[in-house]
Amino acid sequence: MNDDLHRYARSFDNVADAYDRGRPSYPDEAVEWLVGREQKSVLEVGAGTGKLTERLLALGHDVHATEPSRAMLDLLKERLPDVRSSYAAAESLPALDASVDVVICAQAFHWFDQETALAEFARVLRPGGRVALLWNTRDVKIPWVRKLGAIIGDQDAAIEAPESLVRSTQFGFVEEFSHRHWQTVNRDSLCDMALSRSTIATLEATARERKLREVRALYDDYGRGVDGMQMAWIARCFRASVIEHHWSVPPREGAEVHADDEESAPRPPARDDREDTAPLLIDFR
Repeated sequence: MNDDLHRYARSFDNVADAYDRGRPSYPDEAVEWLVGREQKSVLEVGAGTGKLTERLLALGHDVHATEPSRAMLDLLKERLPDVRSSYAAAESLPALDASVDVVICAQAFHWFDQETALAEFARVLRPGGRVALLWNTRDVKIPWVRKLGAIIGDQDAAIEAPESLVRSTQFGFVEEFSHRHWQTVNRDSLCDMALSRSTIATLEATARERKLREVRALYDDYGRGVDGMQMAWIARCFRASVIEHHWSVPPREGAEVHADDEESAPRPPARDDREDTAPLLIDFR
């Protein structure tokens, strides 16, 4: 593991329970756009406590979940005992070459050695397969959510397509999709959400408790007691298809391979109108 991933594992080993209680799940609209409606073989990287894993299973996909934090993986196994899972990092995936349809990652890609991870994603993907990245970001247009960010940090307030993916020679055009959804929070779960942030979890105990007091005070100002209140999230989604080269992955059955394929400019993935409407294509290369 790289240094960032070691920090990730150490941070979330200590707050796995708070992460599970405080973090939101993911909307089906976002997951369907990323993976599709037809059953696929999905390798989930950085699966955490299984929040996305649950949604993938509910949509009928065959999932292998991997996670580099043992505490998080233990909670995933407790929640989803029948799911195939592995203790593994993104830079060394427990999958054969060209063996899965989708590699998906939620809330974790920024922790990885991205160039190495993308090479691994390309290795395990079948021809025509795709990488799918997902983040839940807070909707800071709402005043109290903006104030929460001032306390716990704004690192997930705005997410753009990762530059490493946009410029990758192993993947084609990056498509983008966003979907707004809501999470009911109360005083305790808002504190759990704060504690699950690495910026708070890694603080010295006195400083961490000071931050949690600020979060409780914010809830007391804006909350509705036991009924809780609604946190607005925007699921930010990015997907890209692996580029097929005759020298790197097996060609599709019946496909012809030409000597000049290697020099040809990659074409964007075919659009599936059943899965999305008017995605934004990003290509800054």
